Amino acid sequence: MRPLRLIEESRTAVSTPPDNFEAARAEKLHKIEQLGIDPWGSRFDDYQPIEAIRALPADLADDQRPTVRAAGRIVLRRATGKLHFLEIRDWSGHRILRKRTSKEHAGEEVDAWSSYIQVAIGQKQVGELAWNLAQELDLGDLLGVDGKLGTTKTGEVTIWAEKLHFLGKSLLPHPDKVKGITDEEYLLRHRYFDLLYSPETLERTLNRIKIVRTIRNHLDKQGFVEVETPTLHAIAGGAAARPFITHHNTLDIDLFLRIALELHLKRLLVGGIEKVYEIGRVFRNEGISRKHNPEFTMMELYQAYGDYRSMMDLTEGMIVACIDGLGKGRQLQFGDATINFEPPWQRLSYAEAFKAHVGVDMDDKAAVAEVAPSKGVRTQILNEQKQPVGAKDHDVIVHELFETCVEDKLEGPVFVHDYPAGLCPLTKRKQGKPHIAERFELYVRGMELANAYTELNDPITQEQTFRQQLAGLPEEDSMAKMDEDFIRALRHGMPPAGGLGVGIDRLVMLLTNTTTIRDVILFPLLRPEQK
Repeated sequence: MRPLRLIEESRTAVSTPPDNFEAARAEKLHKIEQLGIDPWGSRFDDYQPIEAIRALPADLADDQRPTVRAAGRIVLRRATGKLHFLEIRDWSGHRILRKRTSKEHAGEEVDAWSSYIQVAIGQKQVGELAWNLAQELDLGDLLGVDGKLGTTKTGEVTIWAEKLHFLGKSLLPHPDKVKGITDEEYLLRHRYFDLLYSPETLERTLNRIKIVRTIRNHLDKQGFVEVETPTLHAIAGGAAARPFITHHNTLDIDLFLRIALELHLKRLLVGGIEKVYEIGRVFRNEGISRKHNPEFTMMELYQAYGDYRSMMDLTEGMIVACIDGLGKGRQLQFGDATINFEPPWQRLSYAEAFKAHVGVDMDDKAAVAEVAPSKGVRTQILNEQKQPVGAKDHDVIVHELFETCVEDKLEGPVFVHDYPAGLCPLTKRKQGKPHIAERFELYVRGMELANAYTELNDPITQEQTFRQQLAGLPEEDSMAKMDEDFIRALRHGMPPAGGLGVGIDRLVMLLTNTTTIRDVILFPLLRPEQK
């Protein structure tokens, strides 16, 4: 993450000691009140986005110059006698490289938005009250301006102010533009600064909104309906993960923050909603890494009468629609690599990927057990096994090898399909191959983006596999209780279906060239701030 910087700094407030900044701003607040002006502003209608103002012709004759109305935050302030220059910025526009104009940094390029504009305030043009107000303005204050659009002698597009509207006082100083803020955790805790002064952060946030909106639009066009299911669960289920536990006082029962969306959505399949999805927060009381946050956003969907192959088609179409919505072409940069998302995407079986990168057949138990230690996989199963490795244990060793030797090699986008059945006890088996589950995961640059299944709709097998999975698990584990009502729902008949889960945060990371999940979540979980 780059240091947080203002584009320019005030050239008028350099004499105030840093520890007196807050007192100085409080004094200016008092002076603004004495002028009879509300320092917290009021309704301000019909202002134009600054980007739209900048698109207007500015080099016309005086009697043809357009009248404009703008509002924004002051990010530059300098005074020259009876003429003040400000720069205000709003959230419109797009990211650009802008040349700095200060003498000491002339010609340097910095990240900026096209949503900034210069404002010229002349004493004669705005009148005595507004001129007195202009003396009390600080960086970070919010200002509305009415005036004529024109240019300066140097060609800078400028609003020549005729009327000022004070819209809000900033009582605390904003970040220093030269030193910036290099503490990444500070930026995460104070995301408002990051959004205000880091163009890449605002751009990433707005692109995330576009991506989620595109997913909704794409699924709606495919006939899916969006629902909302409970966040508080009496039984944590749908994934093997540790939940967050809370307590409901009136009912006097413990409840779990949901770890998945699956089981309630499948109930809706039973209820006749044949194409259903939800985009929502899920919570897992587990580790934190550049790809993991305890609170994250999932999209899960289920399609009656589909399977994992229909989910491949849907996933590919949905993500390509998101890429097209960003308008940057289908070849995107991620880290030091360029990824080509032009369909069709590669489809590779789990067995093929394993053989290519581990060097042995995944079904050869002896070869897998022999190669595992040499690949750095020393599982408890191998250390303690006193008899031949069973089928379930063998699948666990295979997958540890897959995670160690294969995942990082999957440049993608690639659908890895047909997983060992022991890894997917709740997934329908491939016809004629009971040791293979109809599951895929989508990988790009070694990162898993989507997970899909041909859903198991046989209630008898489902209950048996549930009980096998729960056997021996500690009581506090999230999957240590049977969801009897879900099994009851399946007994009423769930249609064969395909199911898909997509991690929204990881998808945004990929499509915005962001390497850590904390940067795509507006308010990631952090330790309590130390004063």
